[in-house]
Amino acid sequence: MSSSAAPLEDDDLSIARRVLETEANAILGLIECLDGHFVRAVDLLRACRGRVIVTGMGKSGLICRKIAATFSSTGTPAFFLHPAEAIHGDLGVLQADDVVVALSHSGETDELLRLLEAIRRVGARLIALTGNPASSLGQAADVALDCHVNEEACPLNLAPTASTTASLALGDALAMALLVRKGFKAEDFAFLHPGGKLGKRLMRAEALMHSGAATPLVRLDTVMRDVIYEMSSKGLGMTCVIDADGHLAGIITDGDLRRHMSRMPNILEQTAGAVMTMRPVTIARHLLAVEALKILEDRKISSLIVADGDRVEGVLHLHDLWRTELF
Repeated sequence: MSSSAAPLEDDDLSIARRVLETEANAILGLIECLDGHFVRAVDLLRACRGRVIVTGMGKSGLICRKIAATFSSTGTPAFFLHPAEAIHGDLGVLQADDVVVALSHSGETDELLRLLEAIRRVGARLIALTGNPASSLGQAADVALDCHVNEEACPLNLAPTASTTASLALGDALAMALLVRKGFKAEDFAFLHPGGKLGKRLMRAEALMHSGAATPLVRLDTVMRDVIYEMSSKGLGMTCVIDADGHLAGIITDGDLRRHMSRMPNILEQTAGAVMTMRPVTIARHLLAVEALKILEDRKISSLIVADGDRVEGVLHLHDLWRTELF
Protein backbone atom coordinates (compact mmCIF):
# COMPACT_ATOMS: atom_id res chain seq x y z
CA MET A 1 0.00 0.00 0.00
CA SER A 2 1.42 3.41 -0.96
CA SER A 3 1.90 6.10 1.67
CA SER A 4 -0.65 8.30 -0.12
CA ALA A 5 -3.33 5.61 0.24
CA ALA A 6 -3.05 5.42 4.02
CA PRO A 7 -4.48 8.92 4.74
CA LEU A 8 -7.42 8.20 2.41
CA GLU A 9 -8.12 4.94 4.21
CA ASP A 10 -7.97 6.71 7.57
CA ASP A 11 -10.40 9.35 6.31
CA ASP A 12 -12.83 6.71 5.08
CA LEU A 13 -12.79 4.88 8.39
CA SER A 14 -13.17 8.12 10.32
CA ILE A 15 -16.22 9.12 8.27
CA ALA A 16 -17.76 5.64 8.63
CA ARG A 17 -17.32 5.70 12.40
CA ARG A 18 -18.89 9.16 12.62
CA VAL A 19 -21.87 8.07 10.48
CA LEU A 20 -22.50 5.01 12.62
CA GLU A 21 -22.11 6.96 15.84
CA THR A 22 -24.44 9.72 14.66
CA GLU A 23 -27.13 7.27 13.56
CA ALA A 24 -26.81 5.24 16.76
CA ASN A 25 -27.20 8.42 18.83
CA ALA A 26 -30.25 9.38 16.76
CA ILE A 27 -31.97 6.13 17.73
CA LEU A 28 -30.93 6.38 21.37
CA GLY A 29 -32.28 9.93 21.45
CA LEU A 30 -35.76 8.63 20.63
CA ILE A 31 -35.95 6.82 23.96
CA GLU A 32 -36.37 10.11 25.82
CA CYS A 33 -39.15 11.13 23.42
CA LEU A 34 -41.31 8.08 24.18
CA ASP A 35 -44.38 8.97 26.21
CA GLY A 36 -48.14 8.55 26.27
CA HIS A 37 -48.36 9.56 22.62
CA PHE A 38 -46.61 6.33 21.66
CA VAL A 39 -49.08 4.30 23.73
CA ARG A 40 -51.95 6.19 22.08
CA ALA A 41 -50.54 5.34 18.65
CA VAL A 42 -50.42 1.65 19.57
CA ASP A 43 -54.02 1.94 20.80
CA LEU A 44 -55.10 3.29 17.42
CA LEU A 45 -53.26 0.54 15.55
CA ARG A 46 -54.69 -2.16 17.82
CA ALA A 47 -58.22 -0.87 17.30
CA CYS A 48 -57.80 -0.65 13.52
CA ARG A 49 -60.40 -2.79 11.74
CA GLY A 50 -59.11 -1.95 8.29
CA ARG A 51 -55.55 -1.69 7.00
CA VAL A 52 -52.54 0.29 8.09
CA ILE A 53 -51.56 2.59 5.23
CA VAL A 54 -48.01 3.92 5.46
CA THR A 55 -47.14 6.93 3.34
CA GLY A 56 -44.21 9.25 2.74
CA MET A 57 -42.22 10.90 -0.05
CA GLY A 58 -38.66 10.39 -1.21
CA LYS A 59 -36.34 8.69 1.27
CA SER A 60 -39.15 8.62 3.82
CA GLY A 61 -41.20 6.70 1.29
CA LEU A 62 -38.52 4.01 1.13
CA ILE A 63 -38.63 3.74 4.92
CA CYS A 64 -42.42 3.52 4.72
CA ARG A 65 -42.20 0.45 2.49
CA LYS A 66 -40.11 -1.36 5.06
CA ILE A 67 -42.36 -0.35 7.96
CA ALA A 68 -45.43 -1.55 6.05
CA ALA A 69 -43.68 -4.86 5.34
CA THR A 70 -42.84 -5.28 9.03
CA PHE A 71 -46.46 -4.67 10.05
CA SER A 72 -47.70 -7.19 7.48
CA SER A 73 -45.18 -9.85 8.47
CA THR A 74 -46.23 -9.60 12.11
CA GLY A 75 -49.97 -9.97 11.60
CA THR A 76 -51.17 -6.44 10.80
CA PRO A 77 -52.41 -5.90 7.22
CA ALA A 78 -50.46 -2.94 5.87
CA PHE A 79 -49.26 -1.47 2.60
CA PHE A 80 -47.39 1.55 1.23
CA LEU A 81 -49.31 4.34 -0.49
CA HIS A 82 -47.29 6.76 -2.58
CA PRO A 83 -48.68 10.23 -1.72
CA ALA A 84 -48.12 11.63 -5.21
CA GLU A 85 -49.99 8.70 -6.77
CA ALA A 86 -52.66 9.00 -4.09
CA ILE A 87 -53.69 12.49 -5.18
CA HIS A 88 -53.94 11.25 -8.75
CA GLY A 89 -56.49 8.52 -8.16
CA ASP A 90 -55.10 6.03 -5.62
CA LEU A 91 -57.01 7.62 -2.74
CA GLY A 92 -59.78 5.19 -3.56
CA VAL A 93 -58.02 2.57 -1.42
CA LEU A 94 -58.53 4.64 1.71
CA GLN A 95 -61.43 3.53 3.94
CA ALA A 96 -62.90 4.79 7.18
CA ASP A 97 -61.60 1.82 9.18
CA ASP A 98 -57.98 2.42 8.10
CA VAL A 99 -55.15 4.00 10.05
CA VAL A 100 -52.69 6.13 8.08
CA VAL A 101 -49.09 6.35 9.29
CA ALA A 102 -47.42 9.33 7.60
CA LEU A 103 -43.68 10.00 7.66
CA SER A 104 -42.19 13.44 7.09
CA HIS A 105 -39.13 14.79 8.88
CA SER A 106 -40.17 18.40 8.32
CA GLY A 107 -43.87 17.73 8.68
CA GLU A 108 -44.47 20.11 5.78
CA THR A 109 -44.18 17.77 2.78
CA ASP A 110 -46.63 19.17 0.21
CA GLU A 111 -47.81 15.81 -1.12
CA LEU A 112 -48.66 14.60 2.39
CA LEU A 113 -50.42 17.81 3.38
CA ARG A 114 -52.63 17.47 0.30
CA LEU A 115 -53.82 14.11 1.65
CA LEU A 116 -55.03 15.49 4.96
CA GLU A 117 -58.42 16.68 3.70
CA ALA A 118 -59.16 13.28 2.13
CA ILE A 119 -58.10 11.40 5.26
CA ARG A 120 -60.40 13.52 7.39
CA ARG A 121 -63.26 13.32 4.91
CA VAL A 122 -63.12 9.52 4.80
CA GLY A 123 -62.79 9.27 8.57
CA ALA A 124 -59.51 7.35 8.78
CA ARG A 125 -57.19 7.98 11.72
CA LEU A 126 -53.77 9.54 11.28
CA ILE A 127 -50.46 8.88 13.06
CA ALA A 128 -47.58 11.18 12.14
CA LEU A 129 -43.91 10.31 12.52
CA THR A 130 -42.14 13.62 12.23
CA GLY A 131 -39.13 15.53 13.42
CA ASN A 132 -41.42 18.49 14.11
CA PRO A 133 -44.64 17.63 16.01
CA ALA A 134 -45.63 21.32 15.83
CA SER A 135 -45.67 21.14 12.02
CA SER A 136 -48.79 21.15 9.86
CA LEU A 137 -48.71 17.34 9.66
CA GLY A 138 -48.11 16.96 13.37
CA GLN A 139 -50.95 19.30 14.27
CA ALA A 140 -53.38 17.55 11.93
CA ALA A 141 -52.60 14.04 13.22
CA ASP A 142 -54.57 12.16 15.85
CA VAL A 143 -51.19 11.29 17.33
CA ALA A 144 -47.83 12.83 16.45
CA LEU A 145 -44.67 10.92 17.39
CA ASP A 146 -41.50 12.96 17.73
CA CYS A 147 -38.54 11.46 15.83
CA HIS A 148 -36.36 14.53 15.51
CA VAL A 149 -32.59 14.22 15.27
CA ASN A 150 -29.95 16.74 16.27
CA GLU A 151 -28.00 16.28 13.04
CA GLU A 152 -27.84 14.13 9.95
CA ALA A 153 -24.97 11.69 9.52
CA CYS A 154 -24.22 13.35 6.18
CA PRO A 155 -21.02 15.47 6.48
CA LEU A 156 -22.97 18.27 4.78
CA ASN A 157 -25.89 17.75 7.17
CA LEU A 158 -28.16 17.55 4.13
CA ALA A 159 -28.82 13.97 2.94
CA PRO A 160 -31.50 12.18 5.00
CA THR A 161 -29.47 9.65 6.99
CA ALA A 162 -29.88 9.81 10.75
CA SER A 163 -33.46 11.04 10.34
CA THR A 164 -34.50 8.10 8.15
CA THR A 165 -32.74 5.67 10.49
CA ALA A 166 -34.64 7.15 13.44
CA SER A 167 -37.96 6.92 11.58
CA LEU A 168 -37.33 3.29 10.68
CA ALA A 169 -36.47 2.42 14.28
CA LEU A 170 -39.59 4.15 15.58
CA GLY A 171 -41.70 2.31 13.00
CA ASP A 172 -40.18 -0.98 14.17
CA ALA A 173 -40.95 -0.02 17.77
CA LEU A 174 -44.60 0.52 16.86
CA ALA A 175 -44.80 -2.81 15.04
CA MET A 176 -43.19 -4.73 17.89
CA ALA A 177 -45.34 -3.10 20.58
CA LEU A 178 -48.41 -3.93 18.50
CA LEU A 179 -47.18 -7.51 18.01
CA VAL A 180 -47.04 -8.00 21.78
CA ARG A 181 -50.37 -6.24 22.33
CA LYS A 182 -52.02 -8.61 19.84
CA GLY A 183 -50.46 -11.70 21.40
CA PHE A 184 -48.73 -12.60 18.11
CA LYS A 185 -46.88 -15.91 18.63
CA ALA A 186 -44.20 -17.97 16.94
CA GLU A 187 -46.81 -20.19 15.29
CA ASP A 188 -48.49 -17.09 13.81
CA PHE A 189 -45.14 -16.00 12.43
CA ALA A 190 -44.61 -19.45 10.94
CA PHE A 191 -48.00 -19.27 9.21
CA LEU A 192 -47.06 -15.96 7.57
CA HIS A 193 -43.53 -17.11 6.67
CA PRO A 194 -43.92 -20.58 5.12
CA GLY A 195 -40.91 -20.04 2.87
CA GLY A 196 -37.29 -19.35 3.70
CA LYS A 197 -35.20 -20.46 6.64
CA LEU A 198 -37.34 -18.66 9.24
CA GLY A 199 -40.45 -20.48 8.14
CA LYS A 200 -38.66 -23.79 8.09
CA ARG A 201 -37.28 -23.31 11.61
CA LEU A 202 -40.83 -22.70 12.82
CA MET A 203 -42.33 -25.77 11.18
CA ARG A 204 -43.89 -28.35 13.49
CA ALA A 205 -42.71 -31.93 13.92
CA GLU A 206 -46.01 -33.15 12.45
CA ALA A 207 -45.20 -31.44 9.14
CA LEU A 208 -41.90 -33.31 8.78
CA MET A 209 -42.42 -36.66 10.49
CA HIS A 210 -42.85 -40.04 8.78
CA SER A 211 -46.33 -41.21 9.67
CA GLY A 212 -48.87 -43.87 8.76
CA ALA A 213 -47.44 -46.67 6.61
CA ALA A 214 -44.08 -44.86 6.52
CA THR A 215 -43.61 -45.32 10.28
CA PRO A 216 -41.27 -48.23 11.15
CA LEU A 217 -43.24 -50.32 13.62
CA VAL A 218 -42.93 -53.84 15.06
CA ARG A 219 -44.44 -55.74 18.02
CA LEU A 220 -42.65 -57.08 21.06
CA ASP A 221 -42.78 -60.64 19.75
CA THR A 222 -41.61 -59.82 16.20
CA VAL A 223 -38.54 -61.94 15.34
CA MET A 224 -35.38 -60.05 14.55
CA ARG A 225 -35.29 -61.13 10.92
CA ASP A 226 -38.56 -59.29 10.40
CA VAL A 227 -37.39 -56.39 12.59
CA ILE A 228 -34.33 -55.89 10.38
CA TYR A 229 -36.51 -56.07 7.28
CA GLU A 230 -38.83 -53.38 8.70
CA MET A 231 -35.89 -51.13 9.54
CA SER A 232 -34.37 -51.62 6.10
CA SER A 233 -37.59 -51.09 4.16
CA LYS A 234 -38.51 -47.89 6.01
CA GLY A 235 -34.98 -46.50 5.67
CA LEU A 236 -34.75 -44.64 8.97
CA GLY A 237 -32.20 -46.83 10.73
CA MET A 238 -34.65 -47.61 13.54
CA THR A 239 -38.06 -48.97 14.41
CA CYS A 240 -40.59 -48.37 17.14
CA VAL A 241 -41.62 -51.37 19.25
CA ILE A 242 -45.20 -51.60 20.52
CA ASP A 243 -47.00 -54.08 22.76
CA ALA A 244 -50.12 -56.08 21.93
CA ASP A 245 -52.34 -53.12 22.83
CA GLY A 246 -50.44 -50.73 20.57
CA HIS A 247 -48.64 -48.91 23.38
CA LEU A 248 -45.04 -47.78 22.81
CA ALA A 249 -42.68 -50.21 24.53
CA GLY A 250 -39.27 -49.30 23.14
CA ILE A 251 -37.03 -48.59 20.17
CA ILE A 252 -34.46 -50.54 18.17
CA THR A 253 -31.78 -48.65 16.23
CA ASP A 254 -28.87 -49.61 14.02
CA GLY A 255 -26.67 -48.91 17.01
CA ASP A 256 -28.64 -51.39 19.13
CA LEU A 257 -28.13 -54.07 16.49
CA ARG A 258 -24.37 -53.53 16.39
CA ARG A 259 -24.07 -53.64 20.17
CA HIS A 260 -26.19 -56.78 20.54
CA MET A 261 -24.50 -58.70 17.72
CA SER A 262 -21.28 -58.86 19.74
CA ARG A 263 -23.16 -60.28 22.73
CA MET A 264 -25.85 -62.33 21.00
CA PRO A 265 -24.50 -64.66 18.30
CA ASN A 266 -28.06 -65.86 17.79
CA ILE A 267 -29.57 -62.36 17.55
CA LEU A 268 -31.66 -63.28 14.50
CA GLU A 269 -33.52 -65.78 16.67
CA GLN A 270 -34.36 -63.16 19.29
CA THR A 271 -37.52 -61.03 19.45
CA ALA A 272 -37.81 -57.27 19.35
CA GLY A 273 -38.60 -57.20 23.07
CA ALA A 274 -35.25 -58.80 23.90
CA VAL A 275 -33.21 -56.35 21.88
CA MET A 276 -35.07 -53.04 22.21
CA THR A 277 -34.10 -50.06 24.32
CA MET A 278 -36.88 -49.14 26.74
CA ARG A 279 -38.13 -45.62 27.47
CA PRO A 280 -37.13 -44.01 24.15
CA VAL A 281 -37.12 -40.24 23.72
CA THR A 282 -40.48 -38.99 22.45
CA ILE A 283 -41.82 -35.60 21.41
CA ALA A 284 -45.27 -34.15 20.76
CA ARG A 285 -46.42 -33.54 17.19
CA HIS A 286 -46.71 -29.78 17.80
CA LEU A 287 -43.08 -29.33 18.87
CA LEU A 288 -41.19 -26.81 16.72
CA ALA A 289 -38.70 -28.36 14.31
CA VAL A 290 -35.90 -26.20 15.69
CA GLU A 291 -36.63 -27.49 19.21
CA ALA A 292 -36.61 -31.08 17.95
CA LEU A 293 -33.25 -30.42 16.33
CA LYS A 294 -31.82 -29.26 19.67
CA ILE A 295 -33.01 -32.46 21.36
CA LEU A 296 -31.36 -34.59 18.67
CA GLU A 297 -28.11 -32.66 18.98
CA ASP A 298 -28.06 -32.64 22.79
CA ARG A 299 -28.74 -36.38 23.04
CA LYS A 300 -26.58 -37.27 20.02
CA ILE A 301 -29.33 -39.36 18.43
CA SER A 302 -30.72 -39.41 14.89
CA SER A 303 -34.44 -40.12 15.41
CA LEU A 304 -37.27 -39.01 17.65
CA ILE A 305 -40.54 -40.85 18.10
CA VAL A 306 -43.55 -38.54 17.80
CA ALA A 307 -46.16 -39.78 20.25
CA ASP A 308 -49.42 -38.84 21.90
CA GLY A 309 -48.88 -40.28 25.35
CA ASP A 310 -47.76 -43.84 24.63
CA ARG A 311 -49.35 -43.98 21.17
CA VAL A 312 -46.91 -43.70 18.25
CA GLU A 313 -47.88 -41.05 15.70
CA GLY A 314 -44.72 -40.97 13.61
CA VAL A 315 -40.94 -40.65 13.53
CA LEU A 316 -38.87 -37.52 12.96
CA HIS A 317 -35.39 -38.17 11.57
CA LEU A 318 -32.38 -35.88 11.60
CA HIS A 319 -32.20 -36.05 7.81
CA ASP A 320 -35.69 -34.56 7.60
CA LEU A 321 -34.40 -31.49 9.44
CA TRP A 322 -31.30 -31.32 7.26
CA ARG A 323 -33.51 -31.21 4.19
CA THR A 324 -35.31 -28.17 5.61
CA GLU A 325 -31.96 -26.34 5.98
CA LEU A 326 -32.29 -25.69 9.69
CA PHE A 327 -28.53 -25.59 10.06
